[in-house]
Amino acid sequence: MNKTLRFMAVPTLALAALALSGSPAMAADQSYQSTLGQLNGSAGSGTITVDVTGNQAHVVLKVSGMPATFMDAPYPHVQHIHGGKQGVCPAPSADKDGDKVISTTEGDPAYGPIQTTLSTSGDTSPAAGTDLKLAGQGASYTVDRTFELNAETQASLKAGTAVVVVHGLDPATLSSAAQAAKSDIVPSLPLAATSPALCGTLKAGQMKMPAGGADTGVTQETGTDTGALALGGGLVLVALAGGAYVVRRRRNAGTAA
Repeated sequence: MNKTLRFMAVPTLALAALALSGSPAMAADQSYQSTLGQLNGSAGSGTITVDVTGNQAHVVLKVSGMPATFMDAPYPHVQHIHGGKQGVCPAPSADKDGDKVISTTEGDPAYGPIQTTLSTSGDTSPAAGTDLKLAGQGASYTVDRTFELNAETQASLKAGTAVVVVHGLDPATLSSAAQAAKSDIVPSLPLAATSPALCGTLKAGQMKMPAGGADTGVTQETGTDTGALALGGGLVLVALAGGAYVVRRRRNAGTAA
């Protein structure tokens, strides 16, 4: 004989019941990733993902192995999404003045101007590109934030010409000429402070899931009190009205439940 399973409602579990019934998870319209390579003798490393939904971007940038201090304080590393040019990182031949450092402006023909500042908070426009108060601090850090993505950066991402550049070199690793030189973009700073250290082109990755989500093969029974989700191995997770659950073993047709 079949027995109807009834339980007292558990409101706090109701949302979990909906999730198990196959409601699709939110997904980005497009995801972009890059593993950052070293420039100018940098010893650092980094990865970045940019998940774009509409005009919103969720960015996770992880950097490590960078110079730790600058003038007896944590080193402020500025980083940006550049775009609108070749969409690549500069080759050694980009060093036009022969000081053995590819400066920010020498790298511009390869990666283009700043389109988005990957600041730790606040302004993400190009205007914040050299704001050291909004820079990543020290040898290792993470930038994890969501913000509105401007049209120029969106266009570069879609065109495959968006390049992430992390700036800030250890002066001790530079030639004598480079150590004595001033920054090409902020003359009050040394060349090392603003020269590129890490670089990577953002490549398109996972696309948005189709409407309704992927077919998982999970079946659901209908009824006023229970819904059963087949889990495999002869087990059934029964979601009841109000959100209570019980696991029972599936029986052959015609056998009492």
